[in-house]
Amino acid sequence: MKKNLILSIFLILELFLPITLTAADNQTAADADESTIEITDSQRQLIGVKVVEAKKKQFTKTIRTVGTMEYDEQKLATVNTKTEGWIEKLYVDYTGRYVRKGEPMAEIYSPELVATQQEFLNLLRWTKNTHGSNDAAKSTQSTYSDMLAKDTDSIVAAAKMRLKFWDITDGQIKKLQEKGQVTKTITIFSPVSGFVTEKRVVQGMKVMPGEKLFDVADLSTLWLIADIYENELQFIKAGQTADITMSSFPGKVIKSKLNYIYPGISADTRTAKVRFVIKNPDGLLKPQMYAGVELAINLGERLSVPEDAVLDTGKRQVVFVDKGEGNYAPRIVKVGIKADGRVEIREGLKPGERVAAGASFLIDSEAQLKNVTPIQAK
Repeated sequence: MKKNLILSIFLILELFLPITLTAADNQTAADADESTIEITDSQRQLIGVKVVEAKKKQFTKTIRTVGTMEYDEQKLATVNTKTEGWIEKLYVDYTGRYVRKGEPMAEIYSPELVATQQEFLNLLRWTKNTHGSNDAAKSTQSTYSDMLAKDTDSIVAAAKMRLKFWDITDGQIKKLQEKGQVTKTITIFSPVSGFVTEKRVVQGMKVMPGEKLFDVADLSTLWLIADIYENELQFIKAGQTADITMSSFPGKVIKSKLNYIYPGISADTRTAKVRFVIKNPDGLLKPQMYAGVELAINLGERLSVPEDAVLDTGKRQVVFVDKGEGNYAPRIVKVGIKADGRVEIREGLKPGERVAAGASFLIDSEAQLKNVTPIQAK
């Protein structure tokens, strides 16, 4: 339908405003190997043709996308137990509560831990008695007593290490030594400061070794995960600064550097994930908030023309070079990146050459009617 309309327009233009094809031997400003189309000033005004100059300009490509705030995976912690037992007391009894590092979260009764504590106390008493007897026999059996003292010290150290492997703290072990009495329950402490994002236990519940009790997340920093289309990946790299905006905080712009580019591409969206680290000291930002991302990338100085000066046929790109005195010669060019309404010209034009813009498709239609074919620039 559109093609028929364009052809009809040109048939009318042919009747009232004839556009003539000039032969190579009649050209004055055209190259000897380029056929041209002649368009008068009145015709150019009628069809909206303007002439622009190919020039080198600073290229800045702006990539805009959206992202979602996520937990900082490096500041997530899981609280679990390494022994079988029962939740005797629960200090953290709801999800979302803020806990500080070292704050008690639960007390667990474990028969196995009770037995290990008793074994440790027995070893301490036996060591004390052994050292006492060694002192009495030092005059006759000094070598044997020294060896025995070293062995008992090693056994006690091994028993203490076994308690540590079960996450019993040095403070708890010291308290056990001072009291000399077994503690029925062992307290589980928070390994980090943050918010409890998941709670899987209730008071009185039996837990097994390795079972997750709580998840704790430090929200002092968050990750912003955004999508970048695969054809834009060539322009980005870690360390580039982006402007982050959020509808939740109108007018506020957060500066953040691109921290990581994930290695895979989604088969559905043809995008790659990128990560920004956002500081959140006031806790105003929340996971799953949406954010806008704008990356302005300086690509250096490149030869370019306005986008509407290049006719893309699908197989090739053509510009119409102004040869002077109303003559325009179609020429095949190789284009590069597009940015800010301009397109890079990699081959086919030189700085300072003038090309038609604004109605290139109309000129091309007339060129096809007159059988003027574009050439590849040398």
